[in-house]
Amino acid sequence: MKKEFFLVCFIAASFAFSIKKHDTPYQNPHHKWTYLFNGKDLHHWDTYLGPEYDSLSNQFTGTPLGLNNDPHHVFSVINLDGEKVLAISGQDFGGIISKDNFKNFHLQMKFKWGTKTWATKKGKKKDSGLLYYSVGKLGADFGFWMRSQEFQIEQGNVGDYWGVAGGAETVATRKVNDSTFIYDPQGTYRDFYEKSTFGRRCIKTSDNEKPDGQWNTIDLFCFNGKSIHMVNGKVLMVLGKSQQLDSGGKLISLDEGKIQIQSEGAQIYYKDIRIEPIDYFPKGY
Repeated sequence: MKKEFFLVCFIAASFAFSIKKHDTPYQNPHHKWTYLFNGKDLHHWDTYLGPEYDSLSNQFTGTPLGLNNDPHHVFSVINLDGEKVLAISGQDFGGIISKDNFKNFHLQMKFKWGTKTWATKKGKKKDSGLLYYSVGKLGADFGFWMRSQEFQIEQGNVGDYWGVAGGAETVATRKVNDSTFIYDPQGTYRDFYEKSTFGRRCIKTSDNEKPDGQWNTIDLFCFNGKSIHMVNGKVLMVLGKSQQLDSGGKLISLDEGKIQIQSEGAQIYYKDIRIEPIDYFPKGY
């Protein structure tokens, strides 16, 4: 897929209404999908894995496993429920990274949890994540992930925002306490990133994840640095301004980059990973 998307010729007039009011993923007969998972292999992706976990010392030790080196087969294509899906075991931490950069897009994919947890996540909430606008050094965040914006995929927290390795977002929020902020379109705009006084996490407005074992659909809309996190047809957060920290600690624009899907200590399955260009942000947001 080209780095710069062509403009979409037509998007249905009901676009904004459908994503705002319906509780199922919005349908548009004029989609221009490109499938990033072909059901056979990781043709559109590279893999990157950080240091292995030492269960004796209870820490990650040694050098990173690195780029396209997956000795434990963390990433595989399997047959599940009669269809081919991407399986991520979670045994080693890292992720798959798109070979292309993307700007101004709508990304949609489905996930459901497996049963296993590993390392520091063993016995805890199952965790993964969709990282977008990914740039810079491999393994910049704790040795595992590139600088990026995170659409959180964690049990009970799907749709949250995390700033990864210098990624920053401006979001309207209401304050619960000094470390807890919840998305509120009528709230105060705050910047979230690792060096911010507000922290780097913003909590979604509500929960819309399906029960464990069922497939969930997530939609991510990105246009000119503004984003929407949508879970099973419901908008859970609108993010107003994507930025990153430069070498001098100044916030600068971040509106293009790669896609990462995390392996973070939990077994998870993905399917129907697809992306399309958009030439305007959904109306009403």
